[in-house]
Amino acid sequence: MRNQKVSLHLQPNGYSIKSITIMRRDVFQAIADPTRREIINMIAHQTLNLNAVAEKFHQSRPAISKHIKILTECGLITMTQHGRERHCEAQLQKLNEVSDWVEQYKKFWNTKLDALEIYLQELQAMDKKKKVKVENSKSKTEKSKRIAKLKIKKSSVKK
Repeated sequence: MRNQKVSLHLQPNGYSIKSITIMRRDVFQAIADPTRREIINMIAHQTLNLNAVAEKFHQSRPAISKHIKILTECGLITMTQHGRERHCEAQLQKLNEVSDWVEQYKKFWNTKLDALEIYLQELQAMDKKKKVKVENSKSKTEKSKRIAKLKIKKSSVKK
């Protein structure tokens, strides 16, 4: 969901509004900010009023109110009026969108990493085969040298 521009042409008393930008937010925008993530975490455990939320941060109350507004626009919290106080309640179902999105990439990367692991195992197996061949050829060369030395010794003993 992105920002959407809506054009309206109203002319009451000679005034006209040419365009209004309506902010449409999604859950990814909500969790992009660490303060909002902490607010979600706090409200997930218990319903809090705005003052209780604001007291937990080293930010001004208007700044926290802006965060709350974004979270409300994203559908992650709802505001309820209890007398003079406004309380925030978590609506965590929207986080399923994030979970589903992450799950797609989790499957993708697990498949890629499994393929990499198989490839590396194949490389290691090939490397081991090469080492065995090299060791075998070394031992054959050493054996040939020993045989040659023995032949030289035998020939020198015969003389």
